[in-house]
Amino acid sequence: MAKRDLYEILGVEKSANEADIKKAYRRLAQKYHPDRNPDNKEAEDKFKEAKEAYEVLTDARKRAAYDQYGHDGIDPQRGGGGGHPGADAFGDIFGDVFGDIFGGGRRGGGGQQVYRGADLRYELELSLEQAVFGDTQNIEFTTLGECEGCKGSGASAGSKVTKCETCNGMGQVRMQQGFFAVQQPCPRCKGRGQTITQPCDSCLGQGRVRRKKTLSVKIPAGVDTGDRIRLSGEGEAGANSGPAGDLYVEVRVKDHPIFEREGANLSCEVPVSFVTASLGGSIDVPTLHGQVSLKIPAETQSGRMFRLKEKGVKPVRGGSTGDLYCRVMVETPVKLNEEQKELLRKFEKSMQKDGSTHSPRETSWLDGVKRFFKG
Repeated sequence: MAKRDLYEILGVEKSANEADIKKAYRRLAQKYHPDRNPDNKEAEDKFKEAKEAYEVLTDARKRAAYDQYGHDGIDPQRGGGGGHPGADAFGDIFGDVFGDIFGGGRRGGGGQQVYRGADLRYELELSLEQAVFGDTQNIEFTTLGECEGCKGSGASAGSKVTKCETCNGMGQVRMQQGFFAVQQPCPRCKGRGQTITQPCDSCLGQGRVRRKKTLSVKIPAGVDTGDRIRLSGEGEAGANSGPAGDLYVEVRVKDHPIFEREGANLSCEVPVSFVTASLGGSIDVPTLHGQVSLKIPAETQSGRMFRLKEKGVKPVRGGSTGDLYCRVMVETPVKLNEEQKELLRKFEKSMQKDGSTHSPRETSWLDGVKRFFKG
């Protein structure tokens, strides 16, 4: 019977990268694992098939041979570099794929288990102006960093470091459960592969200490609340000389006394006097780019919106600059003296005499009320 294509087994394209292959294998391994499918020969065969495909396609030399010659290129009886993995090889595959799921580490130099440092999150408050135009901010936070006294080894200067007898210096112990082999950090040396006779006084043998750290963060123009800035390698130091985690700076833009932001657009309320709204005129309007003059037409009603093009925000991910929307709010005069009140009464009487409709909104509203009560 002809053997199935390895890419077809995992359900990936021939151009798939290692991450795609690993993801596909993880999905199949979880689905067809013998512990989940007891006494199911078909599931066991598919599990073995996926495992063999994964081992070949994640080995650059074997994959190249398979791509050029097919199964003959990886058949050891035909001179290929492949072959079926044994229990040890399978255990390594399990540790590589499923270790990432459960927070496990990887083996470093000398076989010891190394662990990537944790990612950190920092919330940075910005003013609207800082978010729109960009800025540089100094931030201070507490993190786990490599101990300077022992350089991350966990041992005092001159102390003796010996190979762990439990894991034989590998930093891992293997647990066999039937067909499945599980690797986990050694409980005695915590994955180091070594035991320390005299721990470092500064870090108590941990290799890491908690300390304050200050960074200068460049804020790109156009960021908004919820945006994240990733600073690679600025998180917690890894264990056993593992890689450091990342620092994610999360942006939160503070409320502005004048403007409200919605995406790339800004909005604000502009108070206009009763006379200017009635007769028309010009008023000065503030924008983040400077003051501009806004022309108010005669008979402008309260709530009318005016658009100022490209007076908004240039998005951080590209695109056109937003607009500024100004909502006119006609202001009622307050603290009137008797003379001013009398002038307004005369003004109202003069409007009633000429028979014209000077309040269109009031008239339409009253008509609606009449229709409502008439059913």
